[in-house]
Amino acid sequence: MSDNSQSSAQLPPTSAIQSHSLTATTEHWFEYPVRAHPHHSDYAGVVWHGNYITWMEEARVECLRSIGIEYAELVAMGCELPVVDLSVRYHRPLRMGQTAIVKTRMTDMDGVRIYWDYQIQSPDSKELYVTGRVTLVAVDREKGKILRQLPSAVKDALVKLSL
Repeated sequence: MSDNSQSSAQLPPTSAIQSHSLTATTEHWFEYPVRAHPHHSDYAGVVWHGNYITWMEEARVECLRSIGIEYAELVAMGCELPVVDLSVRYHRPLRMGQTAIVKTRMTDMDGVRIYWDYQIQSPDSKELYVTGRVTLVAVDREKGKILRQLPSAVKDALVKLSL
């Protein structure tokens, strides 16, 4: 995804990435239903904390797919969007057999950084189980370096989330 003329130049560290003018925010949540199966829980029937993070990622990938970004195609193009920052707050446990809705939305896009928020709650919205936030950054898969800018197809698709 990078320009061949820059192939020998090393990209700046994450802290040196300058803010770009493109900003996208959305008030609309993408909803992804989940059910807590036995393999998601401990012996007490409480969902293991790491499963919430897995569900958050699944919701984000499905949200991207819903706007035309197939993650597998993104990787095939040489671009990855790894999580570089993660914050999770556990409000109450989800138990085996219960269903929940993982709500996600892109809250901001700043250069190659993409920010997402999450809420995992009961289907009736009366119980809040988990809230979270992640920061993604676009990386050249081959070089393992942060891209200077998002691929235009990705940037154009992500702007759809702000409409």
